[in-house]
Amino acid sequence: MAEPSKVIHVRNVGQEITEADLLQLVRPFGTVTKLVMIRSKNQALLQLDELESAVSALEYYTTVQPHVRGRNIYLQFSSHQELTTTGDGEGNSQMRQSDQELPPNRILLVTIHHMTYPITVDILHQVFSPYGFVEKIVTFQKTAGFQALIQFEQQQDAIEANDALHGRNIYDGCCQIEIQYSNLQELQVHYNGERSRDFTNPELPVDNRSSSSQSGYGDGGGIYAYRSHDTRGAYHQTGGGYGGAPNGRCTLLVTNLDPNRMDEDKLFNLFSMYGNVVRIKLLRNKPDHALVQMSDNFQAELGMNCLRGTKLYGKKMEITFSKYSEITPSPDARDYANSSLSRFHSGSGKNYRHCTAPTKTIHISSLPREVTEDDIIAHLGEHGVIVNTRIFEVHGKTQALVSFENEEAATEALVCKHASAIDGALIRISFSQTHNQER
Repeated sequence: MAEPSKVIHVRNVGQEITEADLLQLVRPFGTVTKLVMIRSKNQALLQLDELESAVSALEYYTTVQPHVRGRNIYLQFSSHQELTTTGDGEGNSQMRQSDQELPPNRILLVTIHHMTYPITVDILHQVFSPYGFVEKIVTFQKTAGFQALIQFEQQQDAIEANDALHGRNIYDGCCQIEIQYSNLQELQVHYNGERSRDFTNPELPVDNRSSSSQSGYGDGGGIYAYRSHDTRGAYHQTGGGYGGAPNGRCTLLVTNLDPNRMDEDKLFNLFSMYGNVVRIKLLRNKPDHALVQMSDNFQAELGMNCLRGTKLYGKKMEITFSKYSEITPSPDARDYANSSLSRFHSGSGKNYRHCTAPTKTIHISSLPREVTEDDIIAHLGEHGVIVNTRIFEVHGKTQALVSFENEEAATEALVCKHASAIDGALIRISFSQTHNQER
């Protein structure tokens, strides 16, 4: 990132945006002494009178997306400390290569803004692969937010993806795509996992680490602490495309269940972590199989990515999309569409921010005010070794974090005890994004 400077570099300045528009954008922070429009690059340089003015403007626009004439624009410090310009007679001015867009490249640097929903390697692959063969994807978290490097086989395909997708949203009203060309020539992918994927080499080792960045391109840390178990080889595109949820299927086939210990309510408790469950059906002719219908494709894909490979009752769950678009209502299908225990309701998109794959720590809410750690241990202890408990209050409501010895025990506690009662209070349990608790 460039050092603070009086000069601000503005990108995505469309032809419809005027000098007056840009002056109005920064006028509240100080006086603009120089302004250079670089029309051929859709960029501009603004020099303010004081360094503090430029710093204030950048601090403000890191929290508020500047929007001019229907276009999002992006501000950053320039590598220039002072502007000295020469005109070319065409409304452009000379500037150093460090402030210009890099030349076209088959590797794109993608930044996701306004990320209400988690974005995975699989979702990025489905958004970008219609424009050409995507060889590699590496994701990471930087100061600018969630970013990814996406390598195409052909440079022309990357150019077409850039032209088509820059400034657009993956989902309606959120997850906006900003694209720049990278200066890298080849991405190095050492593992196929949730943070990186080499689609040309499915034989790479699988990375099961969920909280470390193994790519070397970023500083780690998942957006909203989202992570998944989907770490086993290449993604197979299933249809649909950019502009909404990646495909229209909402029903999942869940296999390798323990038929003696799993039932519809336990599956509901688990999958309702990721969206509204419509209907669940246990397959009588295949006792370790079940169908789970979610209310939309995004929730189904989120649940699949988070829960695939989860260990429960000594067995690892396998999850794929079902060939059936929905579960037909019948006596052997349990309906949950109007369940009062559904966690996602109208206007509750913020709940997606708390979605995470199973962790060792569960969060319990709606506890009775006088509950003790001993009460909680007595209620949950049958499911595994509890290594730590912590009771606290949020806005006068009693809550707790309970850490188990392993994820399987925490998962069992959630599927068995979500919506159970402690001293007459119906408790709610979810996986916590805070994995390690201290007393």
